[in-house]
Amino acid sequence: MKRILVCEDEDAIRDFVVINLKRAGYDVTDVNNGEDAIKAFEQANGRFDVALLDIMMPGMDGGQVCKLLREKSKSLGIIMLSAKAQEMDKVNSLMTGADDYVTKPFSPSELVARVDAIHRRVSITRPMEEAEQDIFSGPFKVNVKSRTISKNGEVIDLTQVEYHILEFFIKNRSAALDRKSILQHIWGDSYFGDDKIVDVNIRRLRMKIEDDPSNPLYIQTIWGFGYKWGVADN
Repeated sequence: MKRILVCEDEDAIRDFVVINLKRAGYDVTDVNNGEDAIKAFEQANGRFDVALLDIMMPGMDGGQVCKLLREKSKSLGIIMLSAKAQEMDKVNSLMTGADDYVTKPFSPSELVARVDAIHRRVSITRPMEEAEQDIFSGPFKVNVKSRTISKNGEVIDLTQVEYHILEFFIKNRSAALDRKSILQHIWGDSYFGDDKIVDVNIRRLRMKIEDDPSNPLYIQTIWGFGYKWGVADN
């Protein structure tokens, strides 16, 4: 069963979301405030695949809930709902650990497509990976079986989106990757958003893996095109 936690303080919007997610085959737990979202997550022992969080709520807002849930689970898919279209709100959502955002108003098909894309990624199991060897690149090691990446022997604290992006770079270290190819590989062909989500995740990754994020050595920018992994050899 696909399990999703919905936190939205507006009853009409929450009912609309719940109905459409149930029609799409999701087992939905819905709450109307951030405090209850944390309680629901803990009571379920974290057994949710995706969390859908409204950003603007009284009390504990969606950003705070996102940060706390991300601390509790690196594999949980988190999507933020926002009535704001400003760029900074989207960036802040991603920087607190969200995987995606949906701007209100949204259609049922867009919502379900975005949730499905996140669910596919966080729930995917690839038995063939267990037979693959670890991947090395400079000071980095990709443990394909445990889906972790370490630098100089220390495991890096990554969300699943960050893991997939970094793994994609390391596996394609000889290639320049444009934003569209990164977007399609990580978020899928049906993704409705723009490619700025790639830039925000790259910024967040650089803060975690670079010695000097303002002068990146590993994830290098190719102006007007995209990015390239800066370590050419194993």
